[in-house]
Amino acid sequence: MRGAGEDQECDLQVVNAPWDGSSLNLGWLVTAGRQVRDSDGDATMQGIGPGQGFWHLLTPDHRRALSALGSTKMYKPGATICVQGDLATHVFVLVDGWVKVLSVTDEGHETVLALRGDGDVVGESSGETTGRRNATIKAITTVHALLIGFDKFTGFLDTDRAADRAFRRMMTRRWTETDMLLRLRAVTVGAQRLARLLVELAGRYGAGVDGAIEIALPLSQEELASLAGTSRATVTRALKDWRKRGLIRTSQRQRHIIITNVPGLKQLAGPAI
Repeated sequence: MRGAGEDQECDLQVVNAPWDGSSLNLGWLVTAGRQVRDSDGDATMQGIGPGQGFWHLLTPDHRRALSALGSTKMYKPGATICVQGDLATHVFVLVDGWVKVLSVTDEGHETVLALRGDGDVVGESSGETTGRRNATIKAITTVHALLIGFDKFTGFLDTDRAADRAFRRMMTRRWTETDMLLRLRAVTVGAQRLARLLVELAGRYGAGVDGAIEIALPLSQEELASLAGTSRATVTRALKDWRKRGLIRTSQRQRHIIITNVPGLKQLAGPAI
């Protein structure tokens, strides 16, 4: 692994991490070698299983009906899906894969605002506001997306109460996460938020491998800092300290972070909100 002060991409591996990204509950365990998915949908909003994205909350019939309204497209890792300032004519339903939502300054500096995936809808707010993209979206992993015209998507929600409930559930989760982040920033320091972020990333994007949960999201230290609401220097110091304390290991060849002591990292994550 490169020096502690260098910008680096890290795939994350976590032992016994939670699935739900809004919680630090360590009750979720994943069978080794199995990607966690919610396959049957929950448009009636019964239960609170791991899949929280809009697509996974729909029944198979709703998915087929929605697919008939648009077209599918595949984006390779690193591909730009849409650019801040472009005209917004359609929404993206992330059927599979993960993206990062970026704010880009006039000078070209990028700040990661959020990670989206696992059935989320992105690009939906632009059509309701300015009509132009308010953020740039780039693929982190291979992404399979359903592209639907804004009017067709809103019409689908207007005419189907179950689909509308699924969409509102997804949006409520986002608002709850934003509210939690704002409250956390008032009572935690950067290293605490980073610890929480690592556990939550494992919970949101995990596959069981040899008793661990592997997170293959290549995020730089600067991107981790943006997501945790802290500085890159804080991220560098925290990762170095946690390696020394045996909370994490790093792999120079694979550029992995392996969290070997989830309860210990959870204790560093600050108060439960």
